[in-house]
Amino acid sequence: MFILKRQDVEISSIQHPKKDQQVPILNYQGQTFRLISVFKASQEEEARALWRELTDNRGKACVLLEEPERFSVWGKIRLEQLDSDTGGHGKTAILIQAGILLLQGVSIDIEEFLGARQAALFEKDIAEVFKQKQFPQASTLEAVKYLVSTNPLPTAKIPDWQENHVVILLQELHRLGKGYFGNANFTKQVIYKLEDMPEAERSLFITWLNQSPLGKLWQ
Repeated sequence: MFILKRQDVEISSIQHPKKDQQVPILNYQGQTFRLISVFKASQEEEARALWRELTDNRGKACVLLEEPERFSVWGKIRLEQLDSDTGGHGKTAILIQAGILLLQGVSIDIEEFLGARQAALFEKDIAEVFKQKQFPQASTLEAVKYLVSTNPLPTAKIPDWQENHVVILLQELHRLGKGYFGNANFTKQVIYKLEDMPEAERSLFITWLNQSPLGKLWQ
């Protein structure tokens, strides 16, 4: 939508209506935008990619703000939406949800293209990874079957993992998927599973992914 410089906009912060935190707000020509993601000056390409993804592919009203030390992407919002936006879930919960959705996507594609027997073997492989890496609440085959078949978007249904567990999951998921499919092209299909997530939470995960070495595996 817009590529703007710092002098073009007014940036302030307001109190979140339901949380003890300040929310950065960008104002431009009477429109209000909320911060989605921040990039270093050296990450201009990644910032522009996220901005184009949101504006061109998803039709969202967004600002790409260019500053000497950084780039940032802001999404248009009405202030009354704040209590129902990303503040509802912590970052770690969002990463866990996205990781489980990708796990489900790989499992579904294995069953669809390779058959139920291979899908069952894949679940056993994932269970072994979780056991070896000591994943909380996920080290049995029954736990994996639950993760593969249950919608993870209600936070009450996700396991008590940390960010490092999501990193390991995505590394091992890519390794196993490449082994089952014979190449890494499966990631392009599976990434669409993230469409199930709210836009702001999906954007947070994609930004996190792109800023880590995992981005090269999954993009």
